[in-house]
Amino acid sequence: MADPRGFLKTGREVAGRRPVEERVQDWNEVYPGSAGRALLPIITEQAGRCMDCGIPFCHQGCPLGNIIPEWNDLVWRDDWEGAIERLHATNNFPEFTGRLCPAPCETACVLGINQDPVTIKNVEVSIIDKAWESGFVRPQPPEWLSGRTVAVVGSGPAGLAAAQQLTRAGHTVAVYERADKIGGLLRYGIPEFKMEKKHLDKRLEQMRREGTVFRAGVDVGEELTAERLRDRYDAVVLAMGATQARDLPVAGRELGGIHQAMEFLPQANRVALGEPLPEGSGEQITATGKHVVIIGGGDTGADCLGTSTRQGAASITQLEIMPEPPVERPAGQPWPTYPMTFRVSSAHEEAGERVYAVSTQEFLGDDDGNVRALRLVDVVFEGGKLKEIEGTEREIPAELVLFAMGFTGPEQHGFSGPGLIEPLGVDLDARGTVARDSSYMSSVPGVFVAGDAGRGQSLIVWAIAEGRAAAAAVDTFLTGSTTLPAPIPPTERPLVV
Repeated sequence: MADPRGFLKTGREVAGRRPVEERVQDWNEVYPGSAGRALLPIITEQAGRCMDCGIPFCHQGCPLGNIIPEWNDLVWRDDWEGAIERLHATNNFPEFTGRLCPAPCETACVLGINQDPVTIKNVEVSIIDKAWESGFVRPQPPEWLSGRTVAVVGSGPAGLAAAQQLTRAGHTVAVYERADKIGGLLRYGIPEFKMEKKHLDKRLEQMRREGTVFRAGVDVGEELTAERLRDRYDAVVLAMGATQARDLPVAGRELGGIHQAMEFLPQANRVALGEPLPEGSGEQITATGKHVVIIGGGDTGADCLGTSTRQGAASITQLEIMPEPPVERPAGQPWPTYPMTFRVSSAHEEAGERVYAVSTQEFLGDDDGNVRALRLVDVVFEGGKLKEIEGTEREIPAELVLFAMGFTGPEQHGFSGPGLIEPLGVDLDARGTVARDSSYMSSVPGVFVAGDAGRGQSLIVWAIAEGRAAAAAVDTFLTGSTTLPAPIPPTERPLVV
């Protein structure tokens, strides 16, 4: 193990963020320098708090099965090259997870039973940032080519993980993305203040040098039909995510100024990166000078909050239909499960008001047909049903309303035609996601599914895990065996969701 007495003599310390008044003036990451560099002065002591438990429940908490005690020990011993080798053995993109994952491994940490858990997420991102700076991250091209071809549809974390694994196994892999740049929601869905896109670009360059081919600006199912896709490739991996957003069909929904979060965030991210809006997208949706209401209390809602703050909103209110969660772990969510507790993101530190246990009744408009206010009411759950509390109805100003209520599954149709799902003939499950068997194969032989397209909306760490597992299944399908890490059956679930 690392320091045998580390957890007794050292307290938990996380990376410090830049002052609020400074960081809201730009779009850079909220940590000084980067998330990894912000913790380097104290990272050895923090890694030394790891107890190298006989049964490391952090493995169970992490869908990737990261071998956390081992790289904690290597960091404590100042062996950074060994640490990144151990980290990369289970995680293709620790620079993504170290910034974007909610760290279920930490809530499963044994030390967390009666103390503050190890800062696993901060150690992880410090390892990869140090590895990039030190030249430890190198392309790993295959030693030989199999002669088999694979198409990966979607360039988010699941698609990229599957593509990198399959390329390294010797297959010729092409990744298709309908946006004009590769990265999926990592590119235009995640604000720069959470993850600067230079981290994505460095990893894509590594993948290009390994042999992965990227095809951006191709709407598969339209420009490249499902029939041509099947004819051209020996196997297909569907990793297009779950982009069908939930809507709120209440009175006044047709008013101007009411948008889905993924109509608002990609535009803001493009402008922050100095890029023009796509042709035909119209005028940018902005929060500047407006009263903003965000419906949904998750990560996407927090991204809308931080973006609206930087755009200069007059006020920001974030609504959540569930009651305010407790600060401490609830008794009904014992260790090592992932508890629903009150969490404060960097965006919540900066501005805005969070209102819990409320439901939207109606959107109210002005004479020009734009939203001017939102009528809400307090709610309570009784007997598993939602009940409105009489006498609590009220209005709040709302000139821009953003829906951040999650996603139901992959889009069933394309922008201008049938899309990909129906022409491929794959079966859907009851949730509307693509059905698959224990080897990640859909109902159509040779067509596999990874990430949110098959799992439904989930965490980035699950997307990468499924991409890796699906790649092993594809390799077995093409060659009869595989040396890639064994797949996690999609029906298998850990203690942490």
